[in-house]
Amino acid sequence: MTMKPLIKIALGPIQYYWPRDTVLAFYDAMASAPVDVVYLGETVCSRRHELRLTDWLEIAGKLEQAGKDVVLSTQVLLESGAEVATMHKIAENGRFLVEANDMGAVQRLAGKLPFVAGPQLNLYNLPSLQWMASLGAVRWVMPLEMKRGDLAILQHGRPEGLQTEVFAYGRMPLAFSARCFTARHRNLPKDDCRFSCLDHPDGLLLKTREREEFLVINGTQTQSSRVYNLVDSLAEMQALGVDVVRLSPQAQGMAGIVEVFDAARRQALAPPEALARLQPLMPGPGCNGYWHGRPGLEQVQAAATA
Repeated sequence: MTMKPLIKIALGPIQYYWPRDTVLAFYDAMASAPVDVVYLGETVCSRRHELRLTDWLEIAGKLEQAGKDVVLSTQVLLESGAEVATMHKIAENGRFLVEANDMGAVQRLAGKLPFVAGPQLNLYNLPSLQWMASLGAVRWVMPLEMKRGDLAILQHGRPEGLQTEVFAYGRMPLAFSARCFTARHRNLPKDDCRFSCLDHPDGLLLKTREREEFLVINGTQTQSSRVYNLVDSLAEMQALGVDVVRLSPQAQGMAGIVEVFDAARRQALAPPEALARLQPLMPGPGCNGYWHGRPGLEQVQAAATA
């Protein structure tokens, strides 16, 4: 009997604005962590200038030397010619695979280079998967709102050679806007935001009038306040033929989170124990509702697997 290869662990792009030294130290630590794939680059806001493309390429080279598969991610919402030009440079870097996070990046890469179809492209059915694969996609990232039953249908019919990646940990990016919510919170214009996001390394938590945690604002991005966590569903994903799970970086405790996911994929930790190990490392309460076809903020107990 042939054993399926273990699901790979991917580290998604940093969604927040961290100081340069913090970013460099983070990836130095991740170089020795049990992650297989690392996504690099600024996907949220082009005003985040602590690192330039040359810096990201230098980090990519070091991670590649450490044995990681490196992918350069493009920005999700492009609003200026300068942002489009940067996307073109990333697409034409000539060395590393690219994650296309908008259709402009897809168009730039289509028929020329292989690419990863990012989660914001909203690929929900087989015709869209087949079309994306025909353009050169070698991996697609499942939309966060998709339930496991719908993924199972796509897995049965996905194009040959197309890998599947699932967002499995982190605050979920729910929406992107031309307006900067963090700047607005400080009554600042977007073009003079004073880099306010630097003060919120895991985003700015919003609460309702009833003091219930609601959303997290992260510049132009709106995130879930709860932390999406599918560590107890890894065996189920393995059975579905998922190739990669994505963990979204957070400011503290990321090495420990990677270690728990690594132990869970090797079945060195049972799902309930893995969940318990992650609780003190998470910046907020967990949720997994979307995976189970429920409202996203719910926490559903995973079905037992043999």
